[in-house]
Amino acid sequence: MPPRILARLATALVATALIVFSVLQLDAASTGVGISRGQIGSIPVTTFQPPRKDPASRHPVIVVAHGFAGSQQLMLPFALTLARNGYVVLTFDLPGHGRNSTPMAGGVTDFAAGTRALLEALGEVAQAARRWPGGDGRVALLGHSMASDIVIRRAMLDDAVQGAVVLSAYSPVVTGTSPRNLLVVDGAWEPAMLHAEGLRIVGLALGGAEPVEARTYGDFAAGTARRFVLADGVEHISILYSSEAQREALDWFERSLGPIPDRPSQRYVDARGRWLALLYLGLVALAWPLAALLPRVVAAPPAGHASAAGVSAAPDAAGPAPLGWRGLWPVAVLPAILTPLLLWQVPGGFLPILLGDYLTLHFALYGLLTAAGIWMARQRGSPLTGVRPMALAFAALAASVYGVFAIGLPLDRYVTSFAPAGIRAGLLVAVFCGTLAYFLADEWLVRGASRARGAYAFTKLMFLLSLAFAIALNPQRLFFLAIVVPAILIAFVIYGLFSRWLFRSIGHPWAAAIANAVAFAWLVAVTFPVVSP
Repeated sequence: MPPRILARLATALVATALIVFSVLQLDAASTGVGISRGQIGSIPVTTFQPPRKDPASRHPVIVVAHGFAGSQQLMLPFALTLARNGYVVLTFDLPGHGRNSTPMAGGVTDFAAGTRALLEALGEVAQAARRWPGGDGRVALLGHSMASDIVIRRAMLDDAVQGAVVLSAYSPVVTGTSPRNLLVVDGAWEPAMLHAEGLRIVGLALGGAEPVEARTYGDFAAGTARRFVLADGVEHISILYSSEAQREALDWFERSLGPIPDRPSQRYVDARGRWLALLYLGLVALAWPLAALLPRVVAAPPAGHASAAGVSAAPDAAGPAPLGWRGLWPVAVLPAILTPLLLWQVPGGFLPILLGDYLTLHFALYGLLTAAGIWMARQRGSPLTGVRPMALAFAALAASVYGVFAIGLPLDRYVTSFAPAGIRAGLLVAVFCGTLAYFLADEWLVRGASRARGAYAFTKLMFLLSLAFAIALNPQRLFFLAIVVPAILIAFVIYGLFSRWLFRSIGHPWAAAIANAVAFAWLVAVTFPVVSP
């Protein structure tokens, strides 16, 4: 058997083993926890009941709220850690997020309306928590990022809230005496402005004294306790997987809420980060041998196809003579500069999805400008020369199915909502029009028309820098895009590997372009908040 086939078989076996092992570990995290799903009005809610020696025992209830473009699945590490240590935990989807079909009011144009809508939803869940089955009437709150301000506001209004933990927090309303027993945890790798905000929140309770990180001030019995902690080695999203942040939250709730029944003899702290990494390592690795099973799309080398000095061309790959770096860099750089400038004053709101409308335009215009650059660089060979259409369609469909479902189903179960609920299915089609324009042009540039070493990484860096430029031009409207840039970077890496392996297997860049356009449109349509007109 040829060595390459042996390598693919070995990779498939190892990847499958990694997937199975990591899924078993992730599912084991909920051992003993009773998980049920329901609704409070239109709000999807998940209940995590702790393991009980006495079925009649009652426990404090902790309501956990997610951040911008998140969902209740994103808070699983804290939910399971708290539940396995003796608390009833309620997670839920805020309006416009996850599977909550109620749009979020206000959008970015009316911050007050959005805050009221989010606060009302949290209030409904917090009010229900006081009478929740298995609860004992004691209530505490935990929120991340956008929800940190909402949690603080609710805790200030509700005397039943005995303690609050806020992650990556900001809040203009917190005072020196309210809310009760407040812990602020930031990632050590988050911006200094957030660290300063955490210290400010604690300092309000000290009458002007300078607070010290990782020191507890005040008295829990009086409700005046405050603390600010930096969790090592994490940023805005990975703080949700930080064992240090989970331990700090657990300590805080134990001291804020007092004794609980059936406290386990040994603490549990969720460690899903490592298993998620193994799971996706296996899923990505499995794509390599699977790509080799697809049929060739290009029947024969196109006329005029040649190799350029310093440029590696895949055999029988579609496209005219490669550009090389001298021709590539202006085609890659100019769209990065022009797209934010041309969209700077373009009004948003044409899609009812917060920031998704801008991203759709950014992808579309960037792709059109890249296509124009390719044409001006005399890369005018037909993308369909020598192509078998049915083979291309089959490869694009197979790659799309794997890119969406193999990646998306575990994402929905273990990370964040990935189901296009409600109007999101229609939004997916609209966003796809933008992402398709970008990926058709970009894949043709870096695979079909360029093939300069490192071209894919360079064009993706330019796209991310272009988004950063857009945020700098319009920070009030686009600020929250900065939060999702790391997720876009990760998606570029994963789907870039898929597109590379697919191109080497079938010899044409557009199957991967279509599959990546579907995957990115799906990501945008299902994660960004749906807003009211």
